Formats: sequence, C-alpha cells, structure tokens
Amino acid sequence: MSNDGAPHGGAPSGSSTATAAGGDSPEITHKALRSRHVTMITLGGIIGASLFVGSGNVIRMVGPAAVLSYLLGGLLVFLAMRMLGEMAAARPAVGSFMEYARVGLGEWAGYFVGWLYWYFWVGVIAFEAVVGGSLLAGWFPAMPVWLGSVILLLIFTGTNLISVRSFGEVEFWLASVKVAVIVAFLAVGTLFAFGLWPGASFSIPNLWQHGGFAPEGGWAVVSGVAVVIFSYFGTEIAVMAAAESEDPAKGIRQATVTVVWRILIFFVGSILLIVTIVPWNQLPDPDEQAPFVYVFDLFGVPGAEMIMSIVIFTAVCSVLNSGLYSAARMFSALAAEGLAPRIVARKSKNGVPVVAVIASTLGGYAAVFVNFLAPGSGIFDFIMNSAGLVALFVYVFVAITQMKLRSRMSPEERANLKLKIWLHPWLGILVIVAVAGIVVVMLVSDDASRTQVWTSLVAVGVLAVFWPLVRRNLRRRQTPRAAAPATTPTA
Repeated sequence: MSNDGAPHGGAPSGSSTATAAGGDSPEITHKALRSRHVTMITLGGIIGASLFVGSGNVIRMVGPAAVLSYLLGGLLVFLAMRMLGEMAAARPAVGSFMEYARVGLGEWAGYFVGWLYWYFWVGVIAFEAVVGGSLLAGWFPAMPVWLGSVILLLIFTGTNLISVRSFGEVEFWLASVKVAVIVAFLAVGTLFAFGLWPGASFSIPNLWQHGGFAPEGGWAVVSGVAVVIFSYFGTEIAVMAAAESEDPAKGIRQATVTVVWRILIFFVGSILLIVTIVPWNQLPDPDEQAPFVYVFDLFGVPGAEMIMSIVIFTAVCSVLNSGLYSAARMFSALAAEGLAPRIVARKSKNGVPVVAVIASTLGGYAAVFVNFLAPGSGIFDFIMNSAGLVALFVYVFVAITQMKLRSRMSPEERANLKLKIWLHPWLGILVIVAVAGIVVVMLVSDDASRTQVWTSLVAVGVLAVFWPLVRRNLRRRQTPRAAAPATTPTA
C-alpha cells in the first residue's frame, strides 16, 4: 500500500493526492524499517550523553527534586509527542511535523520549522563528531581529534547512504547497548538502594536528609525543567522513522504511546536512583567524573570508567547516526515542497535522499573544521547556541498545528482518528504556555541560557530575511498548477 506523505483530509490514508498548497507531497515508497528497528530507535532515541553525563549538573543545581524536573519535562514532551502522533498516525509523512505545519498553517510555517530543525541537527552532527573524536583521541593519543571526528562522519555518512535498512540496523545495535546499560543500572541500583547489594546499606533517606528533598527551593525545580527539556529532544525521530517502516500507522502509535513509560523508566528512574544512592551534595563534578561512572564504582564494577566511556562513545555514535538521518529526511522533505533547492530531494533506488545526506554531512564537516581552525572565534559556539531553542519551537508548532487540523475535521473524521490527544484543545494550550514559561525562565536565569535565546532568535531572523525569496520561487512553481483542484487538509 502506498502512503501519501502529506496529511491531507478527505482522502483515505494511503491515497496519493495533491497538497493544499498545490505542491506534491513526498510519497513514501520505501518501507525498509521493521518493527524492531522502530522500537529500538524509539527506545534509544533519547538516551545520550545528556543523561549519562549532563544529569550530574542538574542534580547539583536542584538536589533530589531533580526527579521532578525530569518528570515535568518528560510530561511536556509526552504531550507534544501525543499531538504529533495524532497527526502522524492519520497521515504518515517523512517530513513529519514540518509537513503538517506546512499543510495546517501555511508554507511559511513549514519553511521555518523545517529549516530550523535541519540546522539544529547539523549542529548536533558537528558537536557529536567533536565529542566522538575527543574520545577516540583519548584512547589513541597519536590520533588528532579532528581526524577522529572526520572518520566518524565518514562512517555514518556511509551507513546512511547505503540504505534506510542499514541505518535502522546500525541504530538498532547502538541503541541496544544504551538500553542494556540502563536496564542493568536500574536493576543493580534498586538492589543497592535497598541495601540488598553486597557492601550496600539502605540509602533511601538520602532523598531528604541533606537539606530536604528540594534544598534549593521550588524555583530551582522550574529552572531544572528548562535544562532537562533539551535532553528529551530526539523522540520525534521515531515518528519520522516509522513513516518508512513496514506498517507506518502501527509504528507511530507504538512510538508515541510508549514514550511516557520510557521517559519514566530511563530518565526519571535513573535520576531517582542516583539521588537515592548518593547524597546529592556529594556527587562529583561531571567534568571530573560522570554520575553513572561514580555510581558504577560504588557497585564495585571493575573498570567502570572504561565501560562507561565505551557506552558514552556508543551513545555519541547513535546520536550522530540518527541525527544525520533526521537532518537528511527533513532537508529532502523541504526540497520536495519547494522550500529548499529541488536537487536535494533526489533519491537513490533504495529510497535514500543521497544529496540531502551529503549536504547535511558537509554542514557537519564545516562546523568541525571551524572549531579546530578557529577555536577561539566563537563561530562554533554560535552554531551550537543559535539552535538551542529549536526543540521549543518544534513543540509550539506541533501544538498549534494539531489544534488547527483538528478544528478542520468533521465529527466523523474525529471519531475515526486512530490516536487522539486528550482534553483537546486544552492540553495543546498547556504545552504552548509551558514553552513560553521555559523561555522566560531561560531569560532570567543565567548568561548561557540568555545567549541561547537571543542567538536562536538571530537564526530565526536570518530565515525571515530569505523567506520572501523562497515564497516567490514557490509562487512561480505553483503557477502552472493553478488550474488543478486542491483538497482541503483536515488531518
């Protein structure tokens, strides 16, 4: 069955129709990912260095109540994913939220959210390549960091160029390593916290004995949400991957329905165990020793630091692999709708957007070499910071688009939705208000957070400058099709 890539209303799922904007929606012709691929991409998509290392900073900033910061951030992401799932289950699209924003709100929305998302992942590709190169240089001192970064970029460019299946297979095994480590940590950590592990004592009181559960106050918990929310970004990759699976609708439902317990178990569960096992104010600086390494040492695991270094390297490779996949699919979807150069939409016989993959990688190479050729110029830091709010922009676009598309549906179409967000439209409004609150918190917290806000707005401003040119190109492209009837998008 052929699935149309755009969420058009009126036509049954699986038909091929023209978009409301007059363009052709990218059709999903290669469904190479199996259910196990989508499941593991979903499970591993949010597990990265931000959990293994960055969680230490959040705990030191908030105290044991960091559990609440992760819980609230996870709730916000879950609601956004549920809204995205409602649209994606009805009309699977490789471009995902960009395509829905374009159909629901207009080409300008697709242009902004699509390009910002691509820009974000190009920055992530560069960042993860630098981190991975640094880890390789630590193991092989004769290897320059830049060489390790380039080698990793080449490897995962090749993985993504071979086929969609090769990407899924590599990500399956990389994610499996991360998931296995988390499961082992949760199992042993629970025994340790209750004093059932050799050499351990009952440590549950650590949750309240060192200044209370929230020693830094309630505002620290809220500030923590502004930090942890970015750790969850990446869950939407599963929705994009499910669109290229054997059963897109089923894969999307599984990805969106299970995200909540994954967040609870992997993130909230891990943080809860750390602050239970170790007094929060005795946790070492993450720059000196990652919290997971410290706790594994307490378990008596030999070679804990080396084991976690390998796990973190695996996590870096996983994010690099999936980031390149996401950037390429979004770039290709933009091109298919006339929002990027048309050549970028070209695909191989295996359905791989070859030009999009290579172009996204070149952006990573450029950022990597800027970092090493001009390390003090601030260019690399600007790239990282200016994409900082993309996650929040995406959540807002998802919420607004879902409310807009739901409002266009007939009662029968609403009844036939395979996946629904509850309490429509109030939970969508809640997501928008929460995002606005996070931005305010970032503006009043510290210089680094304020820098992220303002540099991200600069990136939006640059896109706004080019929008009139893109719009004119779209109008010229659509003129020959003006006589063709267009369907009204509903979902």
